[in-house]
Amino acid sequence: MTHLSGKIALITGASAPRGIGRAVAMRLARDGAMVVVTDRTGTVALDGITQERSDLLAGLVRDIEAEGGRARAMTLDVTDADNIATCIAATTGHFGPVDILVNNAGSLAGSDAFMATTPDQWQASFAVNLLGPMMLSQAVIPHMQAAGGGRIINIGSTGSLGAEPGFGAYTAMKHGAVGLAKTLAAEFGPDGILCNLVCPGYIATDMHLAANTRLAAENAVPIAEMQRRRYADVALRAAGTPQDVAGAVAYLAGPEGNYITGITLPVAGGVPCGI
Repeated sequence: MTHLSGKIALITGASAPRGIGRAVAMRLARDGAMVVVTDRTGTVALDGITQERSDLLAGLVRDIEAEGGRARAMTLDVTDADNIATCIAATTGHFGPVDILVNNAGSLAGSDAFMATTPDQWQASFAVNLLGPMMLSQAVIPHMQAAGGGRIINIGSTGSLGAEPGFGAYTAMKHGAVGLAKTLAAEFGPDGILCNLVCPGYIATDMHLAANTRLAAENAVPIAEMQRRRYADVALRAAGTPQDVAGAVAYLAGPEGNYITGITLPVAGGVPCGI
C-alpha cells in the first residue's frame, strides 16, 4: 500500500529492536511514508549485550530501505527543547514539514511502590512521558498549520486508563497524555490537525519484558509464572506484538482516520485497565 506516499513521518524512541517505535516506522514506510526515526544518544543493554542506540537506528534504516522504503535516522532527546528544534528544522529542511508525528518515546522511571518513588524519578518520568510530547507537538504544529493539517499520534498505555500498583509516576504521566491529546484535538481540529492516543496493553517489547523480569524478582517467582499472572485478566490470555500497535497507528495516520480525533484507542487484547 502507498496511501501515505508524499507524507513525512517522525517517530521518537525508535531504536529498540523489539519496540513499538521500530514497528511503527516499518509499517508507515511500507504504507509509503518517508520516515525519520529518532532516539537519544547512548547505549542500551538488550539480552545482556550493550549496543549503541545510533547503531540500532542505522540498522532500522537499512531494514526499511531493504524493503524499498525511505528513512533517515536522527538523534533526538525528547527532553531537550534545543535538540527538538534542531531535529525539526533539519527534517523540514531536508524533506519538508512533518505530516505525522508519533510520540512514542517512553520511560519507566519511577516504577516503584508509591512511597519509594523519589521526586527525581517523578521528574524524569514527566520529562520523557509528558513534557517531551508537548514540546514536540509545539514544534510541529506551526508547520502542520501552514500545510493545512497533520496527524499527531501519542503512544499512551492502559496505564492512561487505569492503574495497577508499582507504576505510580508512569501511570500519572500517561493519564496526563490523555489530557494532552484531547487538548490538541480540541484546539487544532479547525486547522485540520488530528490528535489521538493509542493505548497499548501488555505488548512484548523490551520495556515490557524488563517489567516482567523486575516483577518476577520482586515476587520471587519465575518469569513465566509472572507472565501467567499478569495475562490472566487479558481476554486473549497473551501479550500483543509491537506490530499490533503499529496497525492502529497506521489506521489513525492514514486516510481511513480522516474523521477521528481526540480518542483513546486501547490495543490491549481485552485487558481490564485496573482501578
